[in-house]
Amino acid sequence: MAANDVIIANRLTKRFGNFTAVDNISFNVARGEIFGFLGANGAGKSTAMRMLCGLSIPTSGSAKVAGYDIATHSEQVKRHIGYMSQKFSLYAELTVRQNIALFAGIYGLSKRKIRERCASLAELLDFTKEMDMPVSILPLGQQQKLSFSVATIHDPDIVFLDEPTGGVDPITRRQFWELIYKKAEEGITVFVTTHYMDEAEYCGRVSIMVDGCIKALGTPSELKQDFKAQDMDRVFRSLARKAQRQ
Repeated sequence: MAANDVIIANRLTKRFGNFTAVDNISFNVARGEIFGFLGANGAGKSTAMRMLCGLSIPTSGSAKVAGYDIATHSEQVKRHIGYMSQKFSLYAELTVRQNIALFAGIYGLSKRKIRERCASLAELLDFTKEMDMPVSILPLGQQQKLSFSVATIHDPDIVFLDEPTGGVDPITRRQFWELIYKKAEEGITVFVTTHYMDEAEYCGRVSIMVDGCIKALGTPSELKQDFKAQDMDRVFRSLARKAQRQ
């Protein structure tokens, strides 16, 4: 454990009846780190993420997120994180500007700050012409970049990204990751799940879950060396094929 760790999980476990979805996982994530959280469908990563976001109480074990215990201070956890899923979560009938203002207001930003963020995001996303258009008419890639920007508009300690680039073309995916790098440089920790193994290469460290357990954890270079693999796809496949869950 280091002084700048913003996620500390210790033997975190979640059971549903006789089924153990997350089985005794432990790991730390540092401030400003891009941490890849990988696993096949059913591996338990979504359940683990829900616990870390303060949305589900662990059966046993513990975790602190942004310094707050997820079991006893879940509301404080929620105030210090951002969250974005693959499913578009903004209001399609509202304009880009209205969405930014709405979510910035929910996060407690002042009217002056909201005006400043609207102006800065219009420039950052190259949305000058789109600011007063309904979000529904934006291409998927632009919608996802907007969603990410809204999820981090309040400068959270951590942003959780749940398969954020699903269905997005490769060029837009790369642009999306440039936004991720920028936020990490600003000190925001990025906790990301993805099914694209080329994206795993962009992470500082990667964990891979199998059947509720973390079976590998390290930098992409370390994991490729440990598994004698040419790329992260082969690392992932060598572990995922051992899964017992269907």
